Amino acid sequence: MRYHRIPDETVRRLPIYLRALLFAADQGQESISSRDLADFVGVNPWQIRKDFSYFGEFGTRGVGYDIYELAQQIKKILKLDVTKQAALVGVGNLGSAILAYPDLRMFGLDITAVFDVNPRKIGRKVGDVEIESVSRLRTLERRKINLAIIAVPRNAAQKVAEALVRAGVMGILNFSACYITVPRRVKVITIDIATDLARLPYYVPTR
Repeated sequence: MRYHRIPDETVRRLPIYLRALLFAADQGQESISSRDLADFVGVNPWQIRKDFSYFGEFGTRGVGYDIYELAQQIKKILKLDVTKQAALVGVGNLGSAILAYPDLRMFGLDITAVFDVNPRKIGRKVGDVEIESVSRLRTLERRKINLAIIAVPRNAAQKVAEALVRAGVMGILNFSACYITVPRRVKVITIDIATDLARLPYYVPTR
């Protein structure tokens, strides 16, 4: 099933809703109202109902949403109803932290290929995954891995992105502090922790 003309902001919120639902399920809840879900994630109830309306009718008036069923629907929409394999390029401090992040598996994401340029790291194991040379990025297509995370210095990010595209990667999460250029068919989401942090002082009153 494909969804057309869905706002990016709606897609961005869906994993947030999913996290809340999974947490509620862990607490033993079986159903949840749009208001309670909204309070949990910090949006208005009407926003939740509008976001879900793009994909069909969910929930029952006066009863709310069945948590398990709604979580399964969101997973299906996000194509997380089957485990997705991803590659990580760069095993420095940031890359190591990403590998250790426990919530990836909650969303059905599994980093199964890890690459670095440092000869001292290549061949070492991180958990169950062996660090490989970036020269082996071309093997991703054969291994049917089309998602990747870039956690390399910014002067290397564009070259890595191009290698990933040649290897058939269609989605890139970019943690390098730079803009990367890829073909339009490839989706890139860039997360720049420093620039996001740099916005905070603007909102904080000066003493």
